[in-house]
Amino acid sequence: MVQIVEEGAVTLNVEGAFYNPRMKMNRDIGVAVAGALGISDYLDALAASGARGLRVAKEAKVDHVALNDVSPRAARLLEENAKRNGLEACEILSTNANVLMHQRHFEAVDLDPFGSPSPFIAAASRSAIGYIFITATDTAPLCGAHLKSGIRKYMAVPVKAEHHREMGARILLGATARELARVDKGMEPLLTYASEHYVRVYLKIARGAKMADKTLKGMGHLEQCRSCGRWRAIPGMACQSSGVCTFCGERADVAGPLWLGPIQNREHIRKTLAELEGSIARYDRAVRLLHLCAEEIDDPMYYDHHKLCRKFKVTPGSAESLVERLRSGGWRASRTHFSGVGIKTDAPFEVLNEVLCSI
Repeated sequence: MVQIVEEGAVTLNVEGAFYNPRMKMNRDIGVAVAGALGISDYLDALAASGARGLRVAKEAKVDHVALNDVSPRAARLLEENAKRNGLEACEILSTNANVLMHQRHFEAVDLDPFGSPSPFIAAASRSAIGYIFITATDTAPLCGAHLKSGIRKYMAVPVKAEHHREMGARILLGATARELARVDKGMEPLLTYASEHYVRVYLKIARGAKMADKTLKGMGHLEQCRSCGRWRAIPGMACQSSGVCTFCGERADVAGPLWLGPIQNREHIRKTLAELEGSIARYDRAVRLLHLCAEEIDDPMYYDHHKLCRKFKVTPGSAESLVERLRSGGWRASRTHFSGVGIKTDAPFEVLNEVLCSI
């Protein structure tokens, strides 16, 4: 039985292959990123019905697109869908994704698995010459809800906290940075976001041992107090936490190693927005999301505005007014796409206390 869907500029038969319509915005942004970067060689390593890779080929006009799925049935469907959309030049493969990525190099490698990308990150790090794009839908392990699973998959300790969505993104970025470093590559995050049930990262690769060393300087740990909620970033691969909160003296948990460096590249986001805004009727949600990402400050993690007010026993005002008060005091501050009530700032916890109590 044929089950036809239309997405973007392509028409697909999705019968017998995995297709998630809720991930359309993810693919919308992915197509725009590929177009903004001018990619010429792209691998959709886990292609399923081909929605992502075929859209990249047709809409971003990438010269060479390879679509791979280990299932022979899915590969036949990929061939059908490529022909249906006049994309017979796309290379259709049916092999183990890790084997393929260890054997061949591609300018851009895109991992969009059903579940965790962790089994594929090492091979993708070896294969990708210019870019790696990764989707992770296993947010419970990444964000600390399933602690032991997160440790096994990403070799990092995720602490479940108010900023758990950004915690998950930075755990994923840290795991990828370490795999890239193993093959003498560094990375620069171009775009990082969390939406619904997944995290998505877009990374530019820099080759060479010096670039790998530079990237590892962006790694570190996070010290999180369970009592007062204060947290602080601790740079470096070696954890240097005392395990005691310096604000209230209670026990502090430690998360990491994770990525503490910048997660957004504003110039790249501006170019991606230019690609998206040409089709705003279809991409309005994606445009709003990217504007929020571009406005975030680079400092890691955020505070929940409502939880801060409860901790300091003050009546909540607007999150925007808190941001403005912090800025007027000389601190950097912004809202964040990770949470509708999230506040990012470089102000110390003590300053947050003073500002909130003075409103």
